[in-house]
Amino acid sequence: MAISLLMSGCGIYSFNGTNIDPSIRTISIGTIQNNSPQGPAFLTQRFTEDLKDYFQQNTNLKMVPRDGDLQFEGNIVAYDFAPAAIQQVNGVDQAGSNRLTIQVSIRFTNTKDDKQSFEQLFQNFDDFPGSRNIATINSDPNAVRTTTTKIITDIFNKSVANW
Repeated sequence: MAISLLMSGCGIYSFNGTNIDPSIRTISIGTIQNNSPQGPAFLTQRFTEDLKDYFQQNTNLKMVPRDGDLQFEGNIVAYDFAPAAIQQVNGVDQAGSNRLTIQVSIRFTNTKDDKQSFEQLFQNFDDFPGSRNIATINSDPNAVRTTTTKIITDIFNKSVANW
């Protein structure tokens, strides 16, 4: 009973690491457009849906189409694939590994506390064997998802976990 009283005294604490004010009940996430010159066709829809899913799985907020208490808008600004490590094979320089880097610009609005609002560029990457080229990465949704999941986690932590 004492633990119950202590936990109810702090209306913001949760066991999933979020720091959401109890007056916040809804969230809206606009389509995160792919404005980078590269990237697979599925990137816009996949990133947007994965972002929504992550918030639905890790908060009790109700997803609304627009004007949520918490609002996310943004776009994918870079999708780069480049050699990460060069190695020599028979005297010829070749990529020992290739790096996929994705950058996403996010505008977060907290309608209940504007001091929590921000606009920020989030970036992350993954390295792949030199034998994998951009076509094989783009045709493998799970390869891209590894990188986007890291970005989504960073967005979540910045917006509702205050990390």
